Amino acid sequence: MHELKLPERLLLGPGPSNVSEAVRAAMAMPMIGHLDPAFLAVLDEVQQMLRAVFRTRDALTLPLSATGSGGMECCLVNLVEPGERVLILQCGVFGGRMRSIVERIGATPVMIEAAMGHSVPVQATLDAIERERPAVVALVHAETSTGVAQPVEEIARAARASGALLVLDCVTSLAGMEVRFDDWSIDAAYSGTQKCLSCPPGLSPIALGARALARIAQRKSPVPSWYFDLNLIGSYLGSERVYHHTAPISAILGLHAGLTRVLEEGLEARFVRHRAAHEALVAGLEKLGFQCLVAERERLPMLNAVVPPFADEAGLRKRLLTEHGIEVGGGLGTLAGRIWRIGLMGENAQLSVVTRLLSALEQIV
Repeated sequence: MHELKLPERLLLGPGPSNVSEAVRAAMAMPMIGHLDPAFLAVLDEVQQMLRAVFRTRDALTLPLSATGSGGMECCLVNLVEPGERVLILQCGVFGGRMRSIVERIGATPVMIEAAMGHSVPVQATLDAIERERPAVVALVHAETSTGVAQPVEEIARAARASGALLVLDCVTSLAGMEVRFDDWSIDAAYSGTQKCLSCPPGLSPIALGARALARIAQRKSPVPSWYFDLNLIGSYLGSERVYHHTAPISAILGLHAGLTRVLEEGLEARFVRHRAAHEALVAGLEKLGFQCLVAERERLPMLNAVVPPFADEAGLRKRLLTEHGIEVGGGLGTLAGRIWRIGLMGENAQLSVVTRLLSALEQIV
């Protein structure tokens, strides 16, 4: 058996992102039990910090033991019952994933779609809410497959006025751009730790408002997933601490360190940093002949979808990785082979990182 070694990479794809030394150190702390009072105190602090990051006062927050896709499935299987109608906004690959989950529940997805690189028009969504009267409206705030930012606030207000719950995918946006759970009338939201929180993948931060919790408690049918049943998970996170599963202790310690860095920097300062790095990257890429897929008003600051000025995009990405240790992502779905997805997330949203990437590209292109 040989000693395991991995190369150092600058992770500028759609995730994961590089983690700080503070997160590494936290994850290397001694192992303790998941019901140990010392660990439960950490878990309490993580839940409090998640409330601050989601910008909510009273919502139940928790670090779900799953990736962001697990957070998506958890929210939908708890809030959707068989036979219900779910309005899904699709402006990329992950809206399609929502559709698949809803169909497996036995509910009816009602799709409202936009072309790749565009957000779903707000007025068309408002009209669909009025027409369809869905039980749930689900949308992706920051579509990782296209780099599109989807407007939320007006849609969430309309959903609430109609009696529907609003489920928001914040996997890429949380801690990188504005997310206001309370002010936007969101009922349930989920994220991932490996993007703008700059922690390893494996946890999905979730926030659940009072209307969502009431819906779960009043379900007519059992939650179709035992592992993701929030009635059971809530018992572990509540005062009784009823055993549900063995929490990923080291990952939660790392999340504690990551959230501490986020809140010490301040959310507003963090958003400004992501925006500045994004603008510097776009300016540099345009000089090299790259074009942005998404119109400026709809672009994400942390995930840049760009069209390369060369045919062999995969070959150039491979050279970036092998010659410079820099990872960028390719396109998904119909955008495969057509775009690059360049992430500037969390620890990597730095002007020095942008300079390093542009310098490497100048040598290659």
